[in-house]
Amino acid sequence: MKPCRWKAPVCNGNQWSLSTQLSQFSYSFLKIAKREAINIKELHVISTGQQTSETLVSIVTKIHRYIDYLHLRESEWSDQDLVQTIENLSASGVPMEKLIVNHRVDVANQTGVHGVQLTYRSMEVAKVKSAFPELKVGCSVHTVSEATHLARHGADFIVYGHIFETASKIVLEPKGVGSLQHVARQVSIPVIAIGGITPRNVQEVMAHGASGVAILSGILLAKDPLKAAQEYRYALTKSEVVM
Repeated sequence: MKPCRWKAPVCNGNQWSLSTQLSQFSYSFLKIAKREAINIKELHVISTGQQTSETLVSIVTKIHRYIDYLHLRESEWSDQDLVQTIENLSASGVPMEKLIVNHRVDVANQTGVHGVQLTYRSMEVAKVKSAFPELKVGCSVHTVSEATHLARHGADFIVYGHIFETASKIVLEPKGVGSLQHVARQVSIPVIAIGGITPRNVQEVMAHGASGVAILSGILLAKDPLKAAQEYRYALTKSEVVM
């Protein structure tokens, strides 16, 4: 029996190099992984830092059925303030798996919430994943290089922006949907878009590769937070996710 000899695939009469084949394989793998990652339409709500714990709990109790996650981003609150708010949210019927704590890994771990959102001031994502493997870890990013680096080191999802003009970042140029699409194509984890997103532009954002949107004042500071949450949910439901 003659030994089986592998032959390189032929394309237009020329043999592909091994590096070309590996590159094609990596690209195909990334596309498959990305397709799985973006087959979601998540609505993340981020606390504004402008409301009391009581007000926040009251609003979230009404809207939690329409949102996927609530990020507690309150830099002025003590650890005890955060813990008490989490306990009050849970007692009001908000599932713990919908809660994400910003920056404070210890509080996230001790309270048993879904995850933690890391910032540039936080512990490295690889160390968090190693120490607390049960926590889902998100990371806030503003560049493609940050996104790819954090995805390689264990981030479960990234929040990227700001996509459109927003009152909270008047002096900074928005990233735009083109930049969002570029980031989404470079990583296999969900990319959550943030910044200036309204129900009217949700479909445009999702069409450029986002796996969801993150909203602050658009819901929590709206005249009718419940109606606002429903409008965002409806916009997400009818949107199409495109790679």
